[in-house]
Amino acid sequence: MAATRTIGIIAGNGVYPETFIAAARRHSPGTRLIAAAFENETKPEINSLADSTAWFRVGQLGKLIRFFLREGVTEAVMVGQIAPKNLFDLRPDIRILLLLARVKERNAESLFGGIADELAKDGITLLPATTFLEDHLPGKGHVCGPSLAKRQLHDAEFGFRIAKQTSALDIGQTIVVRHGTVLAVEAFEGTNACIKRGGELGRGKNVVLVKVSKPNQDFRFDVPVIGPLTIETCAAAGVSAIAIEAGKTLLLEKSSVASLCDRHKIGIHAL
Repeated sequence: MAATRTIGIIAGNGVYPETFIAAARRHSPGTRLIAAAFENETKPEINSLADSTAWFRVGQLGKLIRFFLREGVTEAVMVGQIAPKNLFDLRPDIRILLLLARVKERNAESLFGGIADELAKDGITLLPATTFLEDHLPGKGHVCGPSLAKRQLHDAEFGFRIAKQTSALDIGQTIVVRHGTVLAVEAFEGTNACIKRGGELGRGKNVVLVKVSKPNQDFRFDVPVIGPLTIETCAAAGVSAIAIEAGKTLLLEKSSVASLCDRHKIGIHAL
């Protein structure tokens, strides 16, 4: 009889964790799902969705790993973001302090890569954050909402090239453009703040949001995501079109996203 698969879920905010759990239940029945949740981040519903849940403060890596080991976790996945403001409210344990002392650049890739290395030391393999979610990665072309006009497609292609360059520099994976001009580039403030700033500068007219993966993206973490909140933020900011990278951007709550795009007349196109 095959051993039961046990996956640890490092659960951030939003609907990503529950989307992963639902997909794992469909694709891998019988797998035990063990959630590490974070105070003031993870939705409390995680308690009833996972087979076992423990709550932590951001920075308690040693405690998190000990919990996973007690539960027999051999694989883990990072799903959902941690709000940037909470990264400055760390209560780091000794394991995180040693990790921070080793990394020279404190960006997502180095920090999360360091966490992956710490998990591996205890025999826990970090899986791609897209595990079980392949049907949430739209292919090339029109995705939902109105089809993009020629001018919007030109802006999308222009923005795609720029965003690939900014993401390669670890500045951000999202930009806002209008008529061949870059209005806003995502940095530490996050996607939604970038959208709001870009919408204000574009005065809510013919504004295009572009979101890409980094060159050589490590899909174990920091995967580009579009969800209902993204659409609502775009609608409030006057963004009329969204361009994403085909096969490399997660679309969460697809039916809700499609409904919101129709309501607000926002088109999504995958390049």
